[in-house]
Amino acid sequence: MAMTRDDFDYAIENTHVIVAPEQQIATFGSTSFNFYLISELMDRVDQVRIRNGKIHGEKAERYADQLREHARKIAVLRYGFQFRKTDVSEQTLRDSIETVVNRTKRRVQSANEPLSAVIRGVDDAWEVCLLKFTIDLVEQSSGGNLGDFRKRGLL
Repeated sequence: MAMTRDDFDYAIENTHVIVAPEQQIATFGSTSFNFYLISELMDRVDQVRIRNGKIHGEKAERYADQLREHARKIAVLRYGFQFRKTDVSEQTLRDSIETVVNRTKRRVQSANEPLSAVIRGVDDAWEVCLLKFTIDLVEQSSGGNLGDFRKRGLL
């Protein structure tokens, strides 16, 4: 099933980061994060899916440049899928989404997982939610990474 622009926009608007990773994305080299993406199943009440996996952000400076040069949405659509997802597993729970979100948040915080993110998103378009999270992270990091560029004589 092809994703419409409305589906895409809906997923972007309904992506909520509950716990952000503490470490910013390294401008040079690569960084990987664990994610827990929690979504309600569209067609069933009180059925919640948790997807867990890793995001690998490689060469984040490429994203950062493109984000500065292009309108955000176009950058997301054209360049966004340069991150890799690995080790993705999922489970479906019978519970309310608030309960699952809070339980996952507590688990991540008490397990001291500084490279983990908990994201609430949309089930059908969960990859778009993951994409938005990754791009936002790169954008936030790129502000702090200008010093890296200067040190390497790239600015």
